[in-house]
Amino acid sequence: MTPHAMQDAARSLWNNWLSGQRMRELPAACRPTTRAEGYAVQEQVMAVAGRTQFGWKIAATSGAGQRHIGVDGPLAGRLLDGQVSPSGATISLRGTQMFVAEPEFAFRMGRDLAPRAQPYDTAEVLAAVDTLHPAIEVPDSRFEDFACAGGPQLIADNACAHLFVLGPATAADWRALDLAAHAVQARVEGRYERSGKGENVLGGPQLALTWIANELSAIGIGLRAGHVVTTGTCMVPLEIVPGDRVFADYGVLGSVEARFAG
Repeated sequence: MTPHAMQDAARSLWNNWLSGQRMRELPAACRPTTRAEGYAVQEQVMAVAGRTQFGWKIAATSGAGQRHIGVDGPLAGRLLDGQVSPSGATISLRGTQMFVAEPEFAFRMGRDLAPRAQPYDTAEVLAAVDTLHPAIEVPDSRFEDFACAGGPQLIADNACAHLFVLGPATAADWRALDLAAHAVQARVEGRYERSGKGENVLGGPQLALTWIANELSAIGIGLRAGHVVTTGTCMVPLEIVPGDRVFADYGVLGSVEARFAG
């Protein structure tokens, strides 16, 4: 893709993000066909939006999630400033089409993991983490049928990033815990409850974090100190409607909640 084509794709995606409109697909002249092109367009979306980067998200960290959006593996997307709220905030669902909330384990990086030829192992990645947070992601897509868009276009679309709620850093000694076995209980107030575990996220949140460290390293980006990485839903996504309150209890790790408006 030429730089001009990447900018055209980015403008289309960001305009749809702002308007809440959907497209069937990007025009052929500016449609990414590889993961690398998708990530290049994704970077341009941030530039076109005039936003800075808050961190990263990982989409499709389970087989069910991959089938849901029609891909064969995880995808990384950027979390942008202006799309992030603290626990307890009221979030508007106006213009969204997915209508789901996803309880997730999120890590704030304490130091950079620069791109390199050798893959990072999990111990190296966790040593670079500062804090662990309970979080809720509210994904969405700028495509009418995201299951048919394909990996490169979904990556360009920030891997279905939309809104994000970050809970407070846990005071617990999370490094001593088995995060894969750690249970999370969530409820949509007055309607239903659902449970999940860390193992539903690529076998464990720490493994998902290692995956994105190596995914970004391979394309020359890397993880930056201060960035927050949310690692994917640890349960079947919670179906939500305007008026719902979602509360996710991570036990000793704390909790996170959000209210949703129309």
